[in-house]
Amino acid sequence: MTEQVRTRNPRGEGGRLRDEIVAAAVELLDETGDQSAITLRSVARRVGIAAPSIYRHFPDQPAIMLAVVRQHLTELESVLRAAVVAAGADARQKLMFLSHAYLGFAEQHPERYRVMFGGVWKPALGESSVTAADLAGLGDATLGLLTAAVEACVAAGDSASTEPYADAVALWLGLHGLAHQRSVSAVFPWPADMADRMIRSLAHLRA
Repeated sequence: MTEQVRTRNPRGEGGRLRDEIVAAAVELLDETGDQSAITLRSVARRVGIAAPSIYRHFPDQPAIMLAVVRQHLTELESVLRAAVVAAGADARQKLMFLSHAYLGFAEQHPERYRVMFGGVWKPALGESSVTAADLAGLGDATLGLLTAAVEACVAAGDSASTEPYADAVALWLGLHGLAHQRSVSAVFPWPADMADRMIRSLAHLRA
């Protein structure tokens, strides 16, 4: 493959190169489904720069992966917020729309989802620039939206939950488990209403 030659950014537009590096990493991930394909050299080749140029923006490969994960989480948050808006005012419907939007994102973007929540990306803490603090807040927006949705169902009398946060965590784990199993057990005869059954149970929705 011929290496792309990139036009140098004007002074003061370093942020543009950073975005291009992240975009290149996302493309490689989508194409290969393998985070090991994302190396400083492969990303540099895709962008059309020398590998050392990446160090001005990212100290190592895990730092690039962290930026990729953060971008995917932002995309997921946008999808989930759009689902909440589309659901209208009904609290139960908001929770259902939100949960199905989560499952839909996982199905439509399997490579991205596996890197975000599937344990594919495991940075070696202490051996890279990524720290425990960098990882601590990942996914908080998703959990916050689920918690708010369960709380709204409780307030509307639609849920018998007495611990909305804990039940939102259980719902998140349930959604993740279903998303994962759907991706690895494509021929399993899933009941058509499996997701709705799980959501109703874990969120303690009233009949």
